[in-house]
Amino acid sequence: MGYPDTFEGFVVDSPKTYSTFHKAELTPKPFEDHDVDVQIECCGVCGSDVHTVTGGWGEFEGPLCVGHEVVGKAVKVGKAVKLVKEGDRVGVGAQVWSCLKCDVCKSKNENYCPHLVDTYNAKYPDGSTAHGGWANYIRAHEYFVFPLPSALKSETAAPLLCAGLTTYSPLVRADIGPGKTVAILGIGGLGHLALQWAKALGAEVYALSHSAHKVDDAKKLGAKEVILTNKEDWAKDLAFKFDMILNCADATDKFDLKTYLSTLKVGGQFHLCGLPDNPLPQLKAFDLVGNAAKLTGSHLGNRQEMEAMLQLAADKGIAPLVETLPLGEKGCKEAVERLQKNDVRYRFTLTGFDKAFGQ
Repeated sequence: MGYPDTFEGFVVDSPKTYSTFHKAELTPKPFEDHDVDVQIECCGVCGSDVHTVTGGWGEFEGPLCVGHEVVGKAVKVGKAVKLVKEGDRVGVGAQVWSCLKCDVCKSKNENYCPHLVDTYNAKYPDGSTAHGGWANYIRAHEYFVFPLPSALKSETAAPLLCAGLTTYSPLVRADIGPGKTVAILGIGGLGHLALQWAKALGAEVYALSHSAHKVDDAKKLGAKEVILTNKEDWAKDLAFKFDMILNCADATDKFDLKTYLSTLKVGGQFHLCGLPDNPLPQLKAFDLVGNAAKLTGSHLGNRQEMEAMLQLAADKGIAPLVETLPLGEKGCKEAVERLQKNDVRYRFTLTGFDKAFGQ
């Protein structure tokens, strides 16, 4: 067979062989009136991909095709589609469907829809499987397909579709802007984008990191000051300092959360973007009541936030720092294994899809 009945993608078979990729045939959901097919040009590599293929976020049955930072061309649009035209350069992030009918969706919170379908390792209501973007095509509901501003380059636009939105949404929902002081914790794939958003939104921005070699990068990306958290008594003079700490690290299970919480203003929030495999550290109620601290978290963002974020990136020249790797068994393996070791500054984008699939 072949497109449009089947797609091709690079897959893994189980967590035991998480970095052994091979090409396989994928069967997409049946094409419907609101669907868009995207021929993929490139796709980012996200920490979520590594958490998934290694089984850190749960077991899975292969073959599994990951990837949810997709950039490509809309090549087929359903007859009811209004948001995308055939031929548009578009992006698809970490969600491909929601019901759009429930109270959650109607409140512009479709990223929390109880029926949502993740871009990969997920099932549609009819039992069809959602396949990710390390493939030649992806099929998604038009509401989760986004025309890209022409000012954005494809390989740097790709990470915005997950890492970008995941860090932008909680900042704007917390009204981070002029007059607010925000700390970005963890200067990696998420954090280096969060610094740029917070700065562009007008906040006073600090970076919290245990890595001295990232100080220069963090300042160039928007941090007024970098606070090294591996120094003794690093938080001693920071009581009631931050309106928000946006945690972009995925090692939260190893943190002394009590100390981080002590740096928040009254009613400030420690917000989770990075999601560790292991449980959070144990807290006492008294760790929260001294400053009415809030422990919060979020999942992706809504369509309006995605559109605003993409336009902000285009207007302000905001882009992730990206290393490209060629799509294929070798490139996928290298991306997963190096990201697992944090050997990237700061995102990977897989390219060369036309060569990999002979398009």
